[in-house]
Amino acid sequence: MAADVLSQQGVSVHLFDAMPSVGRKFLLAGRGGLNLTHSEQATQFRVRYGERRAEVGRWLDLLDAQGVRDWASTLGIETFVGTSGRVFPVEMKAAPLLRAWLHRLRHPISGVPVQFHMRHRWLGWQAQGLVFERSVDGATVHVQARATVLALGGASWPRLGSDGAWAPLLSKHAVAVNTLKPANCGFDVAWSAYFRERFAGSAIKPVIASVGTQSQQGEFNITENGLEGGLIYALSAPLRDALDSDGKATLTLDLAPGRSLERLIADLAKPQGRDSLSNHLRRRVGIEGVKAALLREFSPNSALTVTSSLAAAIKALPVPLTATRPLDEAISSAGGVPFEALNEQLMLNQMPGVFCAGEMLDWEAPTGGYLLTACFASGYVAGQGALAFLPPLQGEGRGGDGFRGADQQPIPLMNPLSNRLSRQTTAAKSLLIPASPLKGEEMTPSAFVRLPDRDLIFRHFSRLTVAAADYRIVSTQSP
Repeated sequence: MAADVLSQQGVSVHLFDAMPSVGRKFLLAGRGGLNLTHSEQATQFRVRYGERRAEVGRWLDLLDAQGVRDWASTLGIETFVGTSGRVFPVEMKAAPLLRAWLHRLRHPISGVPVQFHMRHRWLGWQAQGLVFERSVDGATVHVQARATVLALGGASWPRLGSDGAWAPLLSKHAVAVNTLKPANCGFDVAWSAYFRERFAGSAIKPVIASVGTQSQQGEFNITENGLEGGLIYALSAPLRDALDSDGKATLTLDLAPGRSLERLIADLAKPQGRDSLSNHLRRRVGIEGVKAALLREFSPNSALTVTSSLAAAIKALPVPLTATRPLDEAISSAGGVPFEALNEQLMLNQMPGVFCAGEMLDWEAPTGGYLLTACFASGYVAGQGALAFLPPLQGEGRGGDGFRGADQQPIPLMNPLSNRLSRQTTAAKSLLIPASPLKGEEMTPSAFVRLPDRDLIFRHFSRLTVAAADYRIVSTQSP
């Protein structure tokens, strides 16, 4: 999103990705239907961001749920509101949206095309410059920049690049980073062997789950280790925090949300006759299968034989949780760069010219389109911040006289997409980059084209992005 903002404003953008192709996490999010955003009223929408609703709300002032739908429409992707209020592309899939987005970035009607450089991994800073490892040949690339956008993701998808490896790199430069923790995650429960073997994989629905003052109706799944699913994810923040602070947490379940306690008592007080307790629960109050098993799992036998106690257990069954599932199993993560370390344009207070966006910031939200919306919006804010930070446009590119060290030898970027580059030449002090795909062979000067000065580099690891403006590659070092 930041690249989209900047390129449309005439800034030449370079996107570096550690993966072989861009948008892999975006495509994964679209499996089963890409939930772009949510249609609920704006006030309630912002409540979903919990303690950070005010800060995230400022992003949403610039790009809210309707703004995301309008943005998708500009790419030719129409959306619809599902029965749950969630918003999806008409085709439901992520791939058509990603293809349209990439096409616009590479071939914009106005602005400057974005250039993509794959298999580059950011290693931090050295001598005030960014350092990259080029995985094609293991070379180290040094880049000096006047503005940098970081969108490095959280730590919940290490196989897609979101491994939190950036945290110590920022800490070295006195940037505060709060511990990365699971969000939208499952929890462990000490099931009995019988319950685990019999009911693992079962769905619980409908129920109302509560923790503290928060309650929500929905459904979840029983796993071999505990609980997971949409309803659990929605309450994962208070449950995780309780486990962190107290070493224990309790999820309270209402197994019969359509019946009051008084009605349950009246229904259960009817003669049981020769029915077993299981049949009595099924016939009188509709509790059977895994719900009945949950009652037996967490209620003492004495409570099951007294009508009032049994009804109370159905309406408020305490399920003790023993641990949060590991971070690499979570859908998203909490923690990261605190808002106190940033200004309102998402620039780091300790590092002028360095902006942060996305899940690397310390906020969280439930599933349902809230995560993607806030990530898009933060990218928009960071892009606008970088644009304001850069010098005014002067001719091609953004800023003064461009690159220094023009007498250095051309440095191949090993970019399989570099054939998309414009062949127009610029001032003499411009960086030479390959005009055709490289396969590691020696390149002659004629195989290179000049890149406009004051360019913006983006390095995107699926969700892990580094952007650098007004850069120059100082050197490369092979291993």
